[in-house]
Amino acid sequence: MDKAQPRLLDAMSQGLLGTRLSRPEGALKVTGRAAYAAEHLPDNLATGVLVRATITKGKVSHIDSDGAKAMKGVLAVFNGDPLVRNPAQGQAGEAPAQVLPEVHYFGQPIALVVASTFEQARAAAQSMTVTYEEEDAEVEPATASTVDKPKKSQSDTGDLEGALRDAATAIDVTYATAPHTSAAMEPHASVAEWKDGRLTLHGSYQMLKHNLAELADALDMSEDNVRILAPYVGGGFGSKLGIAPEAVAAAHAARELKRPVRVVMGRDQVFQMTLRRSETTQRIRLGCDASGRMTALAHEDRVSNLPGEAFSEPVAQGTHFLYGGENRRFTHEVARIHRPGTGSVRAPGEAVGMIALECAMDELAEATGIDPIELRVMNMRETTPADGLPYSERGLERCLREGAARFGWDGRRPAAQRLDGDWWIGMGVASAVRTNQMEESVARVTLQSDGTALVETDMTDIGTGSYAILTQIAGEMLGLPAKKVRVRIGDSDLPKSSGSGGSFGAQSCGSAVFLACKGLREWIADKLDVSPADLTLRDGVATGGNVQMSLADFAGLPQTSEGHVKPGDTADDFAIAGYGAHFAEVGVHADTGEVRVRRMLGIFSIGRVLNRLTAESQCHGAMIWGIGSALTEELMHDPRDGRIVNHNLAEYHVPVHLDVPQLDAILLEDTRDDQANPIQAKGIGELGISGAAASIGNAVFNACGVRVRDFPMTPDKIIAGLPDRP
Repeated sequence: MDKAQPRLLDAMSQGLLGTRLSRPEGALKVTGRAAYAAEHLPDNLATGVLVRATITKGKVSHIDSDGAKAMKGVLAVFNGDPLVRNPAQGQAGEAPAQVLPEVHYFGQPIALVVASTFEQARAAAQSMTVTYEEEDAEVEPATASTVDKPKKSQSDTGDLEGALRDAATAIDVTYATAPHTSAAMEPHASVAEWKDGRLTLHGSYQMLKHNLAELADALDMSEDNVRILAPYVGGGFGSKLGIAPEAVAAAHAARELKRPVRVVMGRDQVFQMTLRRSETTQRIRLGCDASGRMTALAHEDRVSNLPGEAFSEPVAQGTHFLYGGENRRFTHEVARIHRPGTGSVRAPGEAVGMIALECAMDELAEATGIDPIELRVMNMRETTPADGLPYSERGLERCLREGAARFGWDGRRPAAQRLDGDWWIGMGVASAVRTNQMEESVARVTLQSDGTALVETDMTDIGTGSYAILTQIAGEMLGLPAKKVRVRIGDSDLPKSSGSGGSFGAQSCGSAVFLACKGLREWIADKLDVSPADLTLRDGVATGGNVQMSLADFAGLPQTSEGHVKPGDTADDFAIAGYGAHFAEVGVHADTGEVRVRRMLGIFSIGRVLNRLTAESQCHGAMIWGIGSALTEELMHDPRDGRIVNHNLAEYHVPVHLDVPQLDAILLEDTRDDQANPIQAKGIGELGISGAAASIGNAVFNACGVRVRDFPMTPDKIIAGLPDRP
């Protein structure tokens, strides 16, 4: 990597980057002027409602749509291709499975009813009679007869069994985590309209260059004839990575009816027809010598997905490189069952894998009598245990040490030793890690004739602050205040970026904007006949040599520069990740087993902080999701047919205000990573959830002495083991 690039950014003096800049589009959102997908209302708009299967497995033999077609306002009923059974996986770049008349899970979309109004379409959809050829289906992961073991996810190094047998201390524990849903605030929505053979889709999506390819493939048409617009997205968390059934259905119906069609999933449809996080069963075995140094580590897990789907939750992703132990085993199983499909949900892998690993580390600490922080620190290695790669940067120990000092870890007592009124009080800690990746991205920056800058890329903003961050990077590089930078994103006709997902959006797209601005700086320097290193840009004025000029006065404007960034060799030469530590204090009711989180602190090493306000916001949101994973969130499947029975926000219990205490999110300074990308930043959106739930689980044990290994930790799993009051 060109070391001059980070130094160039360090030398900037505009004072924008790293500050708490409010979102430029914030006022539009809070006043309702930011138009989301479903709010695009072209003339002659029709509305479609998806019809869902009421069996788990089999075939649709007949759909009686005559009655529906005769109802008031109904325009058409569509079934068969190109309807898709579930969304595409993230970055698929091709159409998801189109399998009708086959049915693979209860709630799968099988038809679309289009009418003049939503109410008419819904009534007609509910009236339809469907006949099936039903088949037996397996819906329970634990008893599935078909279990795949992907070769790339299996490894066995050294003599694990021997090391465990000879260990001074060994533990063998099994943890389970419930399935989760993304539950974004904005439901999946698409408005499709055709003009002169070209499709324009207003959709709620995260990765437009991939979504474009997926939608074009589903409709069997050229990508050049598809445009997707997603300037504002009301949350995604992975659920909107790939094109979903409502978009394909709306586009097909609009083409056939020759009028715009809108399809919005109802909340229950979002739960049933988008990809969920798999439930997991994880066996963790750890062994250490008398000093606490680990000699054995095994992480063996089972997840699930539909038959034929390639994705499987990468549960042990963080375990591979976090701690040592020369004797290691990883096994990964995928149960093929007929529940709604699984896919990437915020921090796939670490979000659930770190629950088991970090709780198991706490159990080992308890068994050895070593402080949980000291045990973690002594088992860090200089290179990755699996392949010996050097770490590009690893701030984990610093996070643990500084977090402990800030949180008051030295006041922690042994388990079940602190009773405050009716509440047992305890503290817990867990490491946080999230693999870091950079994706190919292109951005275009134009210096306008009025001295302002326009940033253009198909990047999306799913509530993460893309508008603000790209404004800050361009403003810092070009010496412009935020009000003189305009960011245009969320349009697939613009240069193709990484999109939002995997915590790589800001660093990937931000690096492309950085490089585009670097090109403009070189153009300005050439105009002033100075080297780029001798150029100063500040407050819209360029200074070089003995010349000072307003940017608006340069001849040759507008001037455009394009930045293009790709992953480099560092991705293969270094282990690149973000790190952190979570600390939690909980109260466990001495009579009921109710858990209340009293306070939490998360401290993170994420390289360069691009926008402190949005970064802290991402940490807070992720930590809140950790509270949900620990205590409340659980998709419930009917054991008879696999259907999701709590398919709404009333019964799928996300944390609410009274569940969330004071959260402190600390971002470490001076942890910039030269190997990560040109702007030395690393992802934060998913790091904040990784380990958060484990810290709460460990705090529950410290509070009352009850070790819960089945998440979420609802009171019924705690109450029977509660100690007597002293």
